[in-house]
Amino acid sequence: MKIDSIEVGNFRNYDSARLDFHEHTNILYGDNAQGKTNILESIFVAGTTKSHKGSNDRELIKIGCDEAHIRMFINKRGISHRIDMHLRKNKAKGIAIDGIPIRRSSELLGMVNIIFFSPEDLRIIKNGPSERRRFVNLELSQLDNVYLYDLGEYNKVLQQRNKLLKQIMYKPSLADTLDIWDEQLVLYGTKIIKSRTKFLEMLSEIVTQNNVKLTGGREHVKVFYEPDISVENFSKKLRDTREKDLHFCNTGVGPHRDDICFMNDDIDIRRYGSQGQQRTCALSLKLAEIELVKKIIGDTPVLLLDDVLSELDRNRQNFLLESISDIQTIVTCTGLEEFIDKSLALDRIFKVTNGTVQIEK
Repeated sequence: MKIDSIEVGNFRNYDSARLDFHEHTNILYGDNAQGKTNILESIFVAGTTKSHKGSNDRELIKIGCDEAHIRMFINKRGISHRIDMHLRKNKAKGIAIDGIPIRRSSELLGMVNIIFFSPEDLRIIKNGPSERRRFVNLELSQLDNVYLYDLGEYNKVLQQRNKLLKQIMYKPSLADTLDIWDEQLVLYGTKIIKSRTKFLEMLSEIVTQNNVKLTGGREHVKVFYEPDISVENFSKKLRDTREKDLHFCNTGVGPHRDDICFMNDDIDIRRYGSQGQQRTCALSLKLAEIELVKKIIGDTPVLLLDDVLSELDRNRQNFLLESISDIQTIVTCTGLEEFIDKSLALDRIFKVTNGTVQIEK
């Protein structure tokens, strides 16, 4: 899997820009706040329909403009494809694949496997459960279309059930219809729990291996799935907590409240790990994503590295660079001196200055 080029118009601080990428290593360098990360963001949006920052479409459009465009050309197993994306302030985004509009943005997921790694990924380890669920959902949705469908249906049912809980306050007779929504919630929730269980078992094995190598065998990190409920007791829990749900007008149990735990022996890294341990764990996690894409999809992902090397010590830098030697990588940095004495080849270099891009190699 390779990205051949990307074109943007009125995206963030860009009037227009086109970048033709090398199949191996691409460097975007320049001072801070010039637009390097915006290029990576446009790639991520074109591949996943979402910003890695969680920004909405309005925020992606250049100030003073009403719409933005992204066009990305990719090569997947020797076949070229074109992805067009039209972002509008007051309407849903328009997406076309090879010139054919798609009805649902979910149809795009899985076409491009993109892994985005930035210093902010420490949030996966340090922040609350929603950050970790977002990580799992995004990765699994790119790897498994069935999971993407089940997650979408679960969220729809959850939204409808919560809406019904509010309506029952004013019309108690509607309580009789809760059983129907509970059945649907359990149906799709059970599928989600099973998919997450399998995914996190595979992920944990690779994360452990990576962490052992990164720490010279000093640490043995494992990833554990912490489901809010089990498949076996989901229905019972919903019944048992119904009165509470009616009181708060919100569904209090289900996979929408799941979490992931990162343990180093008996230390919960989320709460008690040092910054170094959390950073190593985040790096192990991202590299595990690469291996899973290769294993499950049988193809290589595209890796986006946003100013990551400056955050890592030499040992972690070397391990990262050795691990990505066989995949297309697009890297941002403030200066090329970061790559001196490193084994990473600078196959193509772009200089970014205030929303303009100039190719130097």
